[in-house]
Amino acid sequence: MISIPWTWPRSETAADYSSAVVPLDEAHQHSHSYRLRPRPESGERRGDGVPGHGDDHGDDDDGADKDGEEGDTAMLVMTNAAAGYSIEGLRREVRRGRRGEKWTAYEMKSKLINKAIQDIGMGRYNWQLFVLCGFGWFADNLWMQGVSLTLPSLSAEFGVSEKSVRYTTSSLFVGLCLGSFFWGIGSDILGRRIAFNLTLLITSVFGTAAAYASSWAGVCLSLLTLLSVWWPVGQLCSSLFAWFFIANWPVDQGWRHFVRTIGIITFVMFLIRFFLFHMFESPKYLLSRGRQAEAVAVVQGIALKNGKKTWLTEEVLDAVVEDSAPRVHTRLSTRNIIRNKLASFSAERIRPLFNTRKLGLTTTLIWFSWATIGLGYPLFNAFLPQYLSHGGNGGGGGGGDNTGDIPASEITGETYRNYAITSVVGVPGSLLAAYSVDMKSPFLGRRGTLAISTLVSAVFLFMFVRLGKSPTSQLVFSCVEAFAQNIMYGVLYAFTPEIFPAPVRGAGTGVASFLNRATGLMAPIIAATVPGDGTTAPVHLSAALILAAFVGICMIPIETRGRQRL
Repeated sequence: MISIPWTWPRSETAADYSSAVVPLDEAHQHSHSYRLRPRPESGERRGDGVPGHGDDHGDDDDGADKDGEEGDTAMLVMTNAAAGYSIEGLRREVRRGRRGEKWTAYEMKSKLINKAIQDIGMGRYNWQLFVLCGFGWFADNLWMQGVSLTLPSLSAEFGVSEKSVRYTTSSLFVGLCLGSFFWGIGSDILGRRIAFNLTLLITSVFGTAAAYASSWAGVCLSLLTLLSVWWPVGQLCSSLFAWFFIANWPVDQGWRHFVRTIGIITFVMFLIRFFLFHMFESPKYLLSRGRQAEAVAVVQGIALKNGKKTWLTEEVLDAVVEDSAPRVHTRLSTRNIIRNKLASFSAERIRPLFNTRKLGLTTTLIWFSWATIGLGYPLFNAFLPQYLSHGGNGGGGGGGDNTGDIPASEITGETYRNYAITSVVGVPGSLLAAYSVDMKSPFLGRRGTLAISTLVSAVFLFMFVRLGKSPTSQLVFSCVEAFAQNIMYGVLYAFTPEIFPAPVRGAGTGVASFLNRATGLMAPIIAATVPGDGTTAPVHLSAALILAAFVGICMIPIETRGRQRL
């Protein structure tokens, strides 16, 4: 009989994982980060190539440690194992930072938990979590592309013009914007584990409900609740199912079968997450709620699942942080959590991103790139099935709202086949991105790879609308564009957090993500109201925006390859 682990939230106890704990004076023998501590590259500025030290000062040299070789010591890796893995060594480590800065007990304990987790290293639990997190990315693009693939059918069944039906995508982007805000705060209140599972459940329920909508407004209402929860693989699966269902069933049935199918797939992913995998709660969330014993037990549990050892215990945590003083658990209230979240967008949190000219320029340019890409990407990709359905014959800027409309009954399976081919070609882009960002070449690395992929994407967008006069030529141009854009987004997500110093990294990346979603919300509105037949102007604008992002990326004065920031 197969035993299925029940994953409903339960309290973790250290007694469950005692076999994974070793004494502190033996910790360096089991430390993954100690064995693999980084060495500064030749010519690298002191304190800039190691995690957690020097980076807290932005790009100023004022923060360099004046104690000689101690400036090369990583925040999480001590040079001398005996000194580093001791109460005094850990105490010095968690209190290190900017001159005069006071750390709270919660912040210092969080640093210790970070160090303990890094010492454990990547293992079985992390790889399982990687796959389950991949479900979220998969579902995100599964539904994003699913909406775009149903637009021709929605237009035909409900009698909505080809341009007006693009407002359907607005519902999805509203959900993405609200979801990123709500679940960001909700995960701090409810816990990461509940939020992690509920997003897929809600997506599957309301997504499937769209298949039973009796009107266009009903479809949009269901899509409004889809919250942002592997990306190109999701697009590929969505396009393959659309090709099978929409191209082979009547107009009023094909898109409904398609939506029900991807809704069932999303629900199955939720079941796997919830019933077949025991996910630990975030230890720092538990710490913030005054549940220190559970936080420590989680770290010990991760070590046990990974077949490793850890030195973290409650006694070590209290001795390092509280100097053997009586233990006082501090619990962040819901009001404080919300206030702290909103404070991350306050002027006090944003201002340090402009402390130096170099950092300020970098911040401005990376935000500009996120905003322009956020608008340019969906202007093309969210409506690609519509563009492909014209087969290169929709250009020409007619005037009426219905100009260029093609009934869904006249759209052949070739449109969905070509979209599926485009999705297949885009998948290797993400793999190439992971390889090229670490290549030691003056033209690659993070910034070079990002710039080249962005330029290629812009060029082929122009070619799609100017030279794509046949289904075959459109297919070729859209394939190259999809390949380049998967590289572009893959690098952008990796590059952005590495740019910002640790104390303001959350604010920097948070604003970038917000700008990306906010401008993405504008894309369907622009695509639905732009003058002409709506098949050429949106693509021209998309190409121009991506090209502008390329210019901004080229001007970024920072390359983060080979450097680690905490």
